[in-house]
Amino acid sequence: MHSALRCWREDLPDTLVRWLAYLCGIAVLSIAAGNIFQHRPVAMASAPIEQVDWVTIEKPFPAFALAIPEAEDAQAGYTIRRARNGGGRKDILTLGDPNGVDPYLQVTIYRPGGEIGRFAMPAVTIAGDAAADAMGPVNIRQEAQPLASKFGPLAIVTFDTSRGASRGCLAFVRAYDDPRLQLSGWFCRSGELIARSTLTCALDRLTLLSAGSEPKVGGLFAQAELHRSFCGQRDPILASTPKYRQLWKALEMRPRPRRVGR
Repeated sequence: MHSALRCWREDLPDTLVRWLAYLCGIAVLSIAAGNIFQHRPVAMASAPIEQVDWVTIEKPFPAFALAIPEAEDAQAGYTIRRARNGGGRKDILTLGDPNGVDPYLQVTIYRPGGEIGRFAMPAVTIAGDAAADAMGPVNIRQEAQPLASKFGPLAIVTFDTSRGASRGCLAFVRAYDDPRLQLSGWFCRSGELIARSTLTCALDRLTLLSAGSEPKVGGLFAQAELHRSFCGQRDPILASTPKYRQLWKALEMRPRPRRVGR
């Protein structure tokens, strides 16, 4: 019997013998691995969430401006935040009360450093920023159709607020590779959603004051000015910055005090 098996093995080609030994080895390893891991849960791979520690600058030096004459009575704010590790910078411009019933506009210009590898998706960006702003964003939806603006096409995200006054918000996101910069924010109103043309007009008023040591940022805003629509009136000579009545509708509809006759 043993001699017959030995003869049969000797008759097999060497290559076939090596392949049989290889397959037997794989089978043994598979059985061993199954015995070791059969009682251990398999960890599902998930994308890491980048957590950034931001520090607010006490005396910010504005690098951008958002001039809206129709909202001269609204509360304006300018905040600069720096990433504690990485050196990124966020310039946050606000107009209005974030928890009131009047319109509220926020624009963030984010110039990242080494704190992130890449920008998040638009809906994720808006959800995170709105949550950090204590707005309690709900019903977050990204629209299929982008919005044309002087900064190029903007990804549009809508959401409702669950904190403070109930408002509908039209949010936007645009990321650039060179310079590495992200433009985002939202325009909110109580009772009705902001019209797309209103958001376009508001961003038409966003300008650069100082690029500092970043000439590419200056070039980006200079190029944007070439595509400025002047809130629907493209002739800067006839109407440099015309008033757009729908831009701050709630403020214009406030009852004005009556003048007392002499």
